[in-house]
Amino acid sequence: MNNNHFQIWENCLSVIKDNVSPISYSTWFQPIVPLKLENEILTLQVPSHFFYEYLEEKYIDLLRKTLRKELGASAKLEYNVVMENNHMKDVKPLSVVVPGNNPANTKNRPVKNPFSQEEPSIKNPFVIPGIKKLQIDSQLNPDYTFANFIEGDCNRLARSAGWAVSENPGGTAFNPLVLYGDSGLGKTHLAQSIGLKAKELHPEKTVLYVSSQKFQTQFTEAIRNNNKNDFLHFYQMIDILIIDDIQELAGKEKTQNTFFHIFNHLHQSGKQLILTSDKAPIELKGMENRLLSRFKWGLSADLQNPDYETRVRILQQKAYKDGIILENDVIEYIATHVINNVRELEGALISLLAQSTLNKKELNLELAVEIIDKLVKNTKREISIDYIQKIVCDHFNMPVDLLQAKTRKREIVQARQIAMYFSKSMTKASLSTIGSQIGKKDHATVLHACKTVNNLIDTDRAFKTQIDEINKKLKM
Repeated sequence: MNNNHFQIWENCLSVIKDNVSPISYSTWFQPIVPLKLENEILTLQVPSHFFYEYLEEKYIDLLRKTLRKELGASAKLEYNVVMENNHMKDVKPLSVVVPGNNPANTKNRPVKNPFSQEEPSIKNPFVIPGIKKLQIDSQLNPDYTFANFIEGDCNRLARSAGWAVSENPGGTAFNPLVLYGDSGLGKTHLAQSIGLKAKELHPEKTVLYVSSQKFQTQFTEAIRNNNKNDFLHFYQMIDILIIDDIQELAGKEKTQNTFFHIFNHLHQSGKQLILTSDKAPIELKGMENRLLSRFKWGLSADLQNPDYETRVRILQQKAYKDGIILENDVIEYIATHVINNVRELEGALISLLAQSTLNKKELNLELAVEIIDKLVKNTKREISIDYIQKIVCDHFNMPVDLLQAKTRKREIVQARQIAMYFSKSMTKASLSTIGSQIGKKDHATVLHACKTVNNLIDTDRAFKTQIDEINKKLKM
């Protein structure tokens, strides 16, 4: 059987070749080397952990089907991850054996329907069960663990509070726990870490992670289908509710009202709420005061940009996890030049690994300088709505507060419309969020403002010149 692994893999490749593009085949399947076949487990050697993760994410179904066709339903995959282009002399390449597609268990136990059997079953907004017990998917990412979250001065308070909450959900003074900070600093990772640890320590509790956008979509569907009560009842059954990007509910009064009732029920029942936001509760605009006051009941902990030492540890851990060896000068160069957030830091390392693996280049300082300099040069600074308002008002020599005033003076209305126009084109904020922050307007007003500005650009040369000048200032 051991001598047959080459033939088995060749048979698999003949099927795979017909199901992927020639470029994908040469990039992701030709470098694979079959090592052994034991107990219906085929072990494949791949050049890096990044390579392994890409196969598992993009081609696992194809690999599984072709292997089962050759070996039967009980066939399994195993990977031997080796960094073949390690340039350090006299050092044995790192080899890590990884089982194929075996994620951690994130499932909740079935939840009993608390209502009588005569009443219709509660509709789960994630699935439609139609059963007495609701199987609720936690929506947690098994990779977002505390072990994978690097602690530093930038996030120590938030992480410590999160750990305390996971040990005693609903039983600490940190309820709700609001994690806030700029994009890419690890708010989602930390929030889900709390959920995963709580599930490990308290398997009987039902944990649910949901983005504000998905919550809003589900609420809209519930209203459309006349299932608002079912929507409420479903969320009121959750023991640990994690809402990501709560600022996205700004300006959505009906959704906020519903969330207010869910929040009250869970808090009064001793259940845990965890919220993430890009701003501190006191700075959130377009949110009902009664909701904001409740956000302040617990603890608001911020996550800041990681300092140099934390960035180095993040890169070291990521490299170790990917099964590669990076010299200190490479790590230090990345940590020195990629400073904005954790997401960009990890993205830079992934780009470096991809270039090294796919183009057969050595992982050295020269390659790091080449890749990182391009990334830093092409990275656009995120512009906030507040910054846009300041630049627009500076251009017209007026105080920013005037944009919030209830006035129909032409110059103020036009400045407000221009601020809305640039906010729509330069930020990822929703129309409702833009309107709530600029003059407390609704999304229809923002749409009208953008249309008005576009029309003036096409018909008024002097106006277009002003827009170009403001645009240059924003991009400086």
